[in-house]
Amino acid sequence: MRELVLVCAGGAFGSGVRYLVAVGAARWLGTEFPYGTLAVNLVGSFLIGLVQELAASRVLSEESRLLLSTGVMGGLTTYSAFSYETMRLAQAGAWRAASANVLLTTGLCLVLCLAGMAVARSLTR
Repeated sequence: MRELVLVCAGGAFGSGVRYLVAVGAARWLGTEFPYGTLAVNLVGSFLIGLVQELAASRVLSEESRLLLSTGVMGGLTTYSAFSYETMRLAQAGAWRAASANVLLTTGLCLVLCLAGMAVARSLTR
């Protein structure tokens, strides 16, 4: 039961942060491109790599990993929103933006996840 509470608390926090980033990005950068979704997916990919690697190295406890990776990152990252927003762009005929969203989100999230893992490894040596 304790694990479930940690995941739910982290998810609520991550969802709140995602909402604030989406609102801020729309206000500052406009709504023509899903900048907020891209931002949280990039940050979340780095952080999940960092947290999972620190947990694997036993720097973080299993409870911390659940709270941060499953909870916070689960609430923060938005692949379902990414999918919908990409399809919305494609259906509107904005093929360049849709393609850019797929390439940027996928490529940069993988690179940043790897970067998070590398940072964690350097911290635990």
